[in-house]
Amino acid sequence: MHRVNQIIGQIHQQDLTNNPNNMSAQVTPTAAMIPVANPVTVDNWINGRPVPPTTGQYMPLYQPRDGTQTGKVALSSAADVDAAVAAAKAAFPAWSRLTAKARSQYIFKLRQALIDNAEELAQVVMSEHGKTHGEAMGSIQKGNETCEWACSAPIALQGRIQEVSGGVTCHEVKQALGVVACIVPFNFPIMVPFWTLPIALAAGNVVILKPSEKVPRTMTKVMEIIKSCGFPDGVVQLVQGTVPVVEAICDHPDIPAVSFVGSSRVAEIVAQRCRKNNKRVLALGAAKNHLVALPDCNTDMCSTDIMVSFSGCAGQRCMAASALIVVKEQSELIKQIVEKASKLVPGQGAGQMGPVIDEAAVQRCHKYIEEAVSRDGAKILLDGRSWTGKQPGYWVGPTIILHKSANDAAFRDEIFGPILSIVQVETKEEAIAIENASPYGNAACIYTTIGAHAEWFTQRFEAGMVGVNIGVPVPREPFSFGGWNKSRFGDFDITGEHGIEFWTRKKKITTKWNPPVNKGTADWMS
Repeated sequence: MHRVNQIIGQIHQQDLTNNPNNMSAQVTPTAAMIPVANPVTVDNWINGRPVPPTTGQYMPLYQPRDGTQTGKVALSSAADVDAAVAAAKAAFPAWSRLTAKARSQYIFKLRQALIDNAEELAQVVMSEHGKTHGEAMGSIQKGNETCEWACSAPIALQGRIQEVSGGVTCHEVKQALGVVACIVPFNFPIMVPFWTLPIALAAGNVVILKPSEKVPRTMTKVMEIIKSCGFPDGVVQLVQGTVPVVEAICDHPDIPAVSFVGSSRVAEIVAQRCRKNNKRVLALGAAKNHLVALPDCNTDMCSTDIMVSFSGCAGQRCMAASALIVVKEQSELIKQIVEKASKLVPGQGAGQMGPVIDEAAVQRCHKYIEEAVSRDGAKILLDGRSWTGKQPGYWVGPTIILHKSANDAAFRDEIFGPILSIVQVETKEEAIAIENASPYGNAACIYTTIGAHAEWFTQRFEAGMVGVNIGVPVPREPFSFGGWNKSRFGDFDITGEHGIEFWTRKKKITTKWNPPVNKGTADWMS
């Protein structure tokens, strides 16, 4: 266990709650960009109110677009997790005894409240994460789609019943697990928490959520919204912090289930630690998503889709298209991708690309770009390093690298930045071999206008989510989100029907009624 703690501590400096993986010409001011008026103190949220950490310790918060300090966030301990669990346990009996219909009414109120407060939430996301206004609004809407689906709890939670033998009936009931925990990443401050939160609540659980220490303000605002919707105190709570909080959640005897989204290294550690403590765990990890472009692809559509996929959210998403395999010589496709990406400018408005999360991310991107050239002999088609250092903030522009080998580190590793790596091959067999060799298995896409070609690749991709002419193939409810191999540790996908399965346990009731013994009293209907 000491080794596990040591590894977590090392990884934390890169990013505990999302991938280890942070312009430029003058940022263009937009109406959507507003300065932070006053530094904020972000505390825990326990039993319906903000609560300072028992440690009395805080760490600074920085705004990616200009590097300024916007406030500080609590650094909590196991004692704070204990307090949250105690409040949650007190709230669980009444919440779980509500009917699914009654709980769904709370979720419906939350859905509408997110719509009503979308602009304010978007401003917080833009400030603490750096997303553009469109990306911030889109992430809120996508998170709310899961909230909408959770409103169907009366249907999603219904069990099965069947007469399995003469006079014998089997009945299945889905019941809540109790106090559950969600550990979420920095790259989507509201969407990823909402992959789990509404479904777990609709199923009758009470939830402790641990936001990324880099973006804690968004979910704190959501807690205020949840309070205004009338949710009972203790049903949803936040515990802020870093490694000690994650360790305490994994070890707490009264938390039977944990979800995690982040890097594969930490996801595996969290999964192993939870398993050792006999917990149910779903830990989503990193990705290196491969795109295969065939000579028959629609060049204009394909180039636009690839550009949007690798540069959207500054490449800080597990569904980013970061590895392009071009079958045969396709100079026009590559030319169009470069031209379209080069038109992006730094900023947070339409047609712009936002910053990466912090200085560590900037340095990581630079490292991969520099090594691709100096060590691997790759060619830089578009160099985003020119965005760095021309003003305060954490800026790396869209970068496109043409590699000689698929074994180059930039092509192989998840960088978590706006970097597209390209290799050219001669056959479809070479292309599928490269994709299959990746240790990850999150997503893959085939670009083609011929159905038979698409089917050949979709049958052979080693990935849990596959796109045909879609570079970000995110399934929506009732389908569930999740990859394979080192992109996921655990037994379920997240969201949708798998979300219901993960956050509930099944009770099977088998019933048989014998004929009454005393017909004079028991058989009163005869």
